[in-house]
Amino acid sequence: MNPYLHIAQNIRAALEAHQPVVALESTIISHGMPYPQNVQTALAVENIVRDNGAVPATIAIIGGKLTVGLTPDQIEHLGKAGLSVPKASRRDLPVLLAQGQDGATTVTTTMIGAAMAGIRVFATGGIGGVHRGAQTTMDISADLEELAQTPVMVVCAGAKSILDLGLTLEYLETKGVPVIGYRTKELPAFYTTHSGFEVDYRLDTPQDIARAFAVQRAMGMPGGMLVTNPIPDDFSMDAQTINQSIDQAIREADQQGIHGKALTPFLLDRIQRITGGDSLRANIQLVYNNARLGAQIACALAQ
Repeated sequence: MNPYLHIAQNIRAALEAHQPVVALESTIISHGMPYPQNVQTALAVENIVRDNGAVPATIAIIGGKLTVGLTPDQIEHLGKAGLSVPKASRRDLPVLLAQGQDGATTVTTTMIGAAMAGIRVFATGGIGGVHRGAQTTMDISADLEELAQTPVMVVCAGAKSILDLGLTLEYLETKGVPVIGYRTKELPAFYTTHSGFEVDYRLDTPQDIARAFAVQRAMGMPGGMLVTNPIPDDFSMDAQTINQSIDQAIREADQQGIHGKALTPFLLDRIQRITGGDSLRANIQLVYNNARLGAQIACALAQ
């Protein structure tokens, strides 16, 4: 057992019994939403996974250990601590673990923890990607590199619409990452179902997705698979409205010189304020939707 990895007893038991397990990230708790909505959402997501037949495993760095399967008290701690908890991507892991610190895992580090524990399915909100203007800034999320090398399926509502979605798809194609649309051929754009970009394949059932992932694993191919699940129509935001809000938030970030790992939390917070909270409500609903599909795929894989 890796001394820097802690797998909760209930998660270990589920994995040993070959039960379906779904990994969940913790950045959404400490950096994605205000308290107490962050804690309420995290606990509700876990319940949705259970209601759909799988075992939830929220992942974070707790006291210098990459912890797979948080307790409700640990989720409450991350929610209350908020932005004071470091946002931990791949480059941050060695230092945070060596110093015995806490950390909120991003898509990248949640994939790492899931793979180390033997969890094959991870449900999140949206992945990072190629930022607008990356031709100059070279600002490309580590999530894309992780998808290219770590054998975990990521279920999401597409790439965050603050990004350059076309370049994000091009990057994933270059890295050989299959991008699957669940019941859609159009890439969802996080807050809205419409992006104008096509994914690689449309698959219409959790069983079809599970079968494709099982074949990828049986072939010994490196990397994972990205499953894009559109936000439910009832909660989808008007594309023009959300894009105008994003453009305004990006201008403000440029004016204030905000970049790097601080950029995404700043943009999401500003978009929430500009939209009067509509984007936060959409964010919560799309996470619920992804947790539901992730659990269904995990159950199909287990069978």
